[in-house]
Amino acid sequence: MITVFFHKNEGGLTNVQKVKVPEGTTIMEAAKFFAEPSIEQIPATCGGTCSCGTCHVHIGNGWLDKLPKIDYNTPEIDLLEYQKNYKSGVSRLGCQVKLTNEHNGIVIELLDDELL
Repeated sequence: MITVFFHKNEGGLTNVQKVKVPEGTTIMEAAKFFAEPSIEQIPATCGGTCSCGTCHVHIGNGWLDKLPKIDYNTPEIDLLEYQKNYKSGVSRLGCQVKLTNEHNGIVIELLDDELL
């Protein structure tokens, strides 16, 4: 099992939700289907088809090099570039990142203004 730490800043404090998932789970699936309670900052309106951008997250420092780079010829980058809190190299769509054992302990920064 892989442990994912979802961080949410609220009023100057960071709340952390720890979620355990099997290998091959996406960040979006971890937030919607494995988190108790599910994480509302990742509504994933399209269900993980890379067509809405509502699973936009920032990847925590130290984890970026362990993820595959975004293919700049895919819809992921097109959706991300229009997101309010887009940060090149840090922003990812949770539905496009499959977790492996190498990602055990990954930190995901939630964005509180991504809800539509």
